[in-house]
Amino acid sequence: MTATLDLWPIGNCQVSALVDRAGRFVWGCVPRVDGDPVFSSLLDDAPRAGEGARGFWEIDLEDCVSTEQEYRRNTPILVTRHVDKAGNAIEVVDFCPRFRVHGRMYRPVAFARIVRPVQGSPRIRVRLRPSMNWGGGDPPRTRGSNHIRYLLSEMTLRLTTTAPPENIEAERMFRVERPLHFFLGPDESFSDDLRFGVETMLQRTIEEWRHWVRGLATPLEWQEAVIRAAITLKLCQHEESGAIVAALTTSIPEHADSQRNWDYRFCWIRDAYFTVQALNRLGALDVLESYLEYLRNIVDNAKGGHIQPLYGVGGEATLEEHVAQGLNGYRGMGPVRIGNDAYRQVQHDAYGQIILSNAQAFLDQRLYRVAGVEEFKALEPVGERAWAAHDQPDAGLWELRTRAHVHTYSAAMCWAACDRLANIAETLGLEDRERFWRDRAEIVRTRIEQAAWRAGTSRLSATFDGDDLDASILQLLDLRFLKPDDPRFRSTLEAVETGLRRGTHMLRYATEDDFGLPETAFNVCTFWLIEALHATGRDADARALFEEMLSRRTRAGLLSEDIDPVTGELWGNYPQTYSLVGLINSAVLLSKPWSSAR
Repeated sequence: MTATLDLWPIGNCQVSALVDRAGRFVWGCVPRVDGDPVFSSLLDDAPRAGEGARGFWEIDLEDCVSTEQEYRRNTPILVTRHVDKAGNAIEVVDFCPRFRVHGRMYRPVAFARIVRPVQGSPRIRVRLRPSMNWGGGDPPRTRGSNHIRYLLSEMTLRLTTTAPPENIEAERMFRVERPLHFFLGPDESFSDDLRFGVETMLQRTIEEWRHWVRGLATPLEWQEAVIRAAITLKLCQHEESGAIVAALTTSIPEHADSQRNWDYRFCWIRDAYFTVQALNRLGALDVLESYLEYLRNIVDNAKGGHIQPLYGVGGEATLEEHVAQGLNGYRGMGPVRIGNDAYRQVQHDAYGQIILSNAQAFLDQRLYRVAGVEEFKALEPVGERAWAAHDQPDAGLWELRTRAHVHTYSAAMCWAACDRLANIAETLGLEDRERFWRDRAEIVRTRIEQAAWRAGTSRLSATFDGDDLDASILQLLDLRFLKPDDPRFRSTLEAVETGLRRGTHMLRYATEDDFGLPETAFNVCTFWLIEALHATGRDADARALFEEMLSRRTRAGLLSEDIDPVTGELWGNYPQTYSLVGLINSAVLLSKPWSSAR
């Protein structure tokens, strides 16, 4: 089967798996999202000659002719129904346990599956072939009376099951005459009766997710799309540390044979800011609070110095990039990269995003911990870095690897750092610090307005030293740097739309970068365009474009990073937080108010 991004994520904010349209687990890492993939076949679509396929978990119905999938309502719990040519059918329920026990969240490194016979006399074959060392080998295994142990590189997993282990080890077809339960988790004896234990986990996990969704302030329209995006953003948070990863995958190319294959299983300060911003609009304060804990540790460890654009999910600073030799890549389009050298880059927008993420903590009385003067003092060194960097070259938000410019977006984020520090100081009654940061914000604003404006083309440039078109300039509206009725914004919007729009999709930019000309559109940029169209009174255009983007989602209701503007095929890492953030923000802006439903 050719790999696609038509994948269904399951997870528990510790581990996750991507399930394909045949119900196979094809991607998932342990012991956390940036670990070694135990399911790796998404990036090993054509196994090398002489070797069997590995890196998947398949429950195969004999003579299957149809497969249907859906999530349990308001959860990331997947139900797959298989029917064979004789009408025999099974239902497979896939989930990762997540619920409260003794006041703490139980979220083990574990994957649970339940197979239920729903019609006739179905026969199945279970093939569990984990990979290790990034596809470099098959793990040793041992078998007990009711379990199989897999000795992986980073941990040992134990499959405990009510199915005959011998049938699983031999990959033998057998009849399903009662519900079968599978728990692939830590190398520990399962303390409860397995049937009762897994069924109880399922019910408690359903309740936990539905309780979380119940607290979301969703828009009236497009509720199912927004809820699915919000649940998936939550899955991208490593709850133990609070980090939010940019995507659950690595090395899905931005377009065919592009070499633009990057590892996104880390916490970008920028992406995480956009994620908490979107979830804040829905009232999901738990994600913000956990992320702020993570962020405060990053700031403390920086000690007033350079802050990287990204860190590991545990706060690790070093993310050395190298190529996995054991995997040939998505559809054979390598390389498969582990780590990301962007951690070495200078990206000045991070300073603004840190302060923007923290600003709510000084204002929102719902938070367990409302920030005060001490937290403000801890943020001021970040503002000093923004002030010093606002007119200095950097790699920019698109992370150019071979060149640097003074990017208008980065400068605007540095302005936002100073501006929001002034607002925070005002809230705290620190008049002298308010004046200090207000003055600095005004200086940065003046510098941007002078250096980025191009009178000849009547628009803002993406860089101080060029005349570049870039969709990121549209974000000056969301930052409140420009207002929708500002003639400079309107003329810039017109230029960006004319130069970068391809039908119903938006490019990031249309000039050559480190890898040549980009061929795919960047999904979040289309959502930025939708926001700008709405802000400037073009609601009908904005809604039409939004509906088009909704139609481009996978059957799971999700989006990747990129899309081919001609074929509509999704490319890039998946599910992409940026894209889901854009979906949520646009839905909130465009939806009719709840009062209209009364």
